[in-house]
Amino acid sequence: MISRKFFNRIIILSFFVLIGYCLATSIAVKSIIGIFLAIVSLGAGIVFLYLLAKQQQEPETEESY
Repeated sequence: MISRKFFNRIIILSFFVLIGYCLATSIAVKSIIGIFLAIVSLGAGIVFLYLLAKQQQEPETEESY
């Protein structure tokens, strides 16, 4: 059985591979909107990974009701 951490890494890696493919394709056909959207998607993925790492580093401070 595939561990959860490994499965998450596969999903993240495939997301960035798809972004790279979209960016390369949009550069090849000289699509300005495609390049812009691929860069925005890349930025969103990087921000997501940053927030995920930050959330995992912080200790749990939720109050239980």
